[in-house]
Amino acid sequence: MAGSFGELLREHRIAAGLSMGQLAKSIHYSKGYLSKIENDLKPPTPTVARLCDGVLGVGGRLIEAAMRGAPALARRQVLVAGTMLGAGALAGSGFRPVPDAQVVAGMRTSFENLRALGLRTSPMVLIEPLKALQHTVHGMARENTGSIGTGLLRLAARLSEYTGWMSQEAGDEQAALWWTRQASELSRAAGDPDIASYSFVREAGIAFYRQDARSTINLAQQAQWIGNAGSRVLALAARREAQGHALAGDRYAAESAFDRAVRLMDFAQPDSPYPALGPSAPDPLELARGWALSDLGLNAEAAVVLDRQLALVPLTSRRTRARFGTRKALAQALSGDVDQSCRTLAATIDDAAHVDSATIRTDLRQLARTLGRWHNHAAVREVYPDLKRLLSHR
Repeated sequence: MAGSFGELLREHRIAAGLSMGQLAKSIHYSKGYLSKIENDLKPPTPTVARLCDGVLGVGGRLIEAAMRGAPALARRQVLVAGTMLGAGALAGSGFRPVPDAQVVAGMRTSFENLRALGLRTSPMVLIEPLKALQHTVHGMARENTGSIGTGLLRLAARLSEYTGWMSQEAGDEQAALWWTRQASELSRAAGDPDIASYSFVREAGIAFYRQDARSTINLAQQAQWIGNAGSRVLALAARREAQGHALAGDRYAAESAFDRAVRLMDFAQPDSPYPALGPSAPDPLELARGWALSDLGLNAEAAVVLDRQLALVPLTSRRTRARFGTRKALAQALSGDVDQSCRTLAATIDDAAHVDSATIRTDLRQLARTLGRWHNHAAVREVYPDLKRLLSHR
């Protein structure tokens, strides 16, 4: 039997008849990264070990081998990882700050303030401040142990996750994946299973916007299988899985996943002292259900659900209003209700302009193509110039 993790991984991969590239694609990591692990040039993370174990179907042997490796060094390895700025954020004079609980709380408040801005403005306003705060928090976590160090590490993980989302909103998928995976590694070092699982939900969201139904479903399911995440994260994972099934045209599977999400959300506990993960909408499950109905071709039903749910979203939540307002306008247009679609779009354009979202622009482009079929319609002629200006802004 193979000795090191890399040798064991190679043995099981070859036995399964998979090339390194095929395995890398199955677990959504690069071939180069997997090669370093298989050749024992890089230690496996718990996430990678679990994914390889599941794909190869070896009943936990790879997970066990990863745990045997060097568990005492795991936290140190993750803390040392990251960008040079993160590693050197507090280097120089040799001063090693020992923050108290109020300092950590203050940094959480800074994060919450940035998240509040994220509801109503462009991601480009937020990305650099988020990176700077993440690097500072991560650097301080390296210099501190015990509960203070763990608290800082958890906050660094959450900052990484949110930075990944804002990177996706800015249209930088590569950065979105990097920050999301950084969040997963930091969360495991900090013992935060929610972020570890939610990172897969975020990756599923990236796949969803690529219209990759299979990857959306697989990643969302992985989020539900790994670790011991709380009910809210599991509900959001089931929600994303449902959207993937709808994208694939499987209404029964989509409805089953949505029902599971509702049951899980009923048991969700407050996420204090950290900001709640995922959407801030009053009912993110029903908004997603409306979106899914549109993907299933049931656009008249989708418009009714989205109209009802958007009425509950606060005016300050511009990003949510722009995202689902656009989907509502698209559903109305696809169902043939052109006048109502144009009215919805007119009420949505200002929010969309403020939040400057790459993912929302994807839907706006589809809406522009759809409304273009009625280019001589009076309501379309009135709103179309504003839509074109918004889309040509980037």
